[in-house]
Amino acid sequence: MGVTDMDDVAIRDRPAVGPAAMAVGLAAVSVGRPAVLGERRGEPVLSGFVKRRVDGETLALTSTNLAGDGQADLTNHGGPDKAVYAYPGEHLGLWAAELADGDGTPAPLGPGAFGENLTTLGWGEDDVRIGDEWAWGDARLQVCQPRQPCYKLAMRHGRPDLPARLTANGRCGWYLRVLRPGSVPAAGPIAVVARHPAGVTVLDAHHAMQPGAAPDAIARVMAVDALAASWRRQLRRRAATPTDEDA
Repeated sequence: MGVTDMDDVAIRDRPAVGPAAMAVGLAAVSVGRPAVLGERRGEPVLSGFVKRRVDGETLALTSTNLAGDGQADLTNHGGPDKAVYAYPGEHLGLWAAELADGDGTPAPLGPGAFGENLTTLGWGEDDVRIGDEWAWGDARLQVCQPRQPCYKLAMRHGRPDLPARLTANGRCGWYLRVLRPGSVPAAGPIAVVARHPAGVTVLDAHHAMQPGAAPDAIARVMAVDALAASWRRQLRRRAATPTDEDA
């Protein structure tokens, strides 16, 4: 599915979505099992990055994965605080234009292009809060951290600069933990059923991890009880050992 197709999905027969409506638009649900993504240092790289779209299905969602999804590197990917990855579909058109080839043809980016399980609509990193709770079918999920891109994003798209660009522009998406497993419909709906009172957004958490982040901004993110433990540990190290760029 290309960008034009994704835009058609986004606008056709969709209810009002976004923070005012407390509904999360769902353009696509995608899953993928680990497979060879490419080669690095002479060795094959296994990854679950490449996803296939699922339509008209009800999937089982466990505490760590959607049915049909998986990760190869369980040290850096997967686990309870990275059970589901959501990425705003609105970003795909921006990326397609920015990553256009030499003659200006947009990059063919559709749902799942960034390895996401949920290609969402109506919510961005500056809207979604750490600790927000989503209801999806029988399941309940909670936003717990932004995504930090790794070299596999670059490998997938043949763009070595892509992880740095994503970090710079903050189009990172977010991970959700599963508070209550259940059956989830690929067609949605998803509703935001609780907003975390601290008001710390995914973008706030992303910025707190970057060089030059103010100590009070880091502390504000660390104070959110729903923040993923791994993100809090990294922020604690940053606060204790500032980099040269922070000086």
